[in-house]
Amino acid sequence: MKEYHKLIRDKIPEIIEKSGKAFKVRRLSDEEVILFAEKKLSEELGEYLADRNPEELADLLEVIYALGDRLGYPKEALEALRLEKKAARGGFEEGILLEWTD
Repeated sequence: MKEYHKLIRDKIPEIIEKSGKAFKVRRLSDEEVILFAEKKLSEELGEYLADRNPEELADLLEVIYALGDRLGYPKEALEALRLEKKAARGGFEEGILLEWTD
């Protein structure tokens, strides 16, 4: 038996069941979802940094959207905030590195 104790995607129990394996899951409270989503965010970032796979970037977005939703910031609200900040301060398209300031 391998123990995980981590947040998983919604269809994973169905996938495990179809494989014929035994498993145990439970529904998390909103507070627990936030805690485990924050841990999952760190995990997914580590996986992205290890191999720079675009699937890991997609996983990061999925966790960010789930976390934002539980914190009262659905995907659309996060996108509005992102666009507001981009309009005011710019994005990261130009690849500018700040080396120093006085």
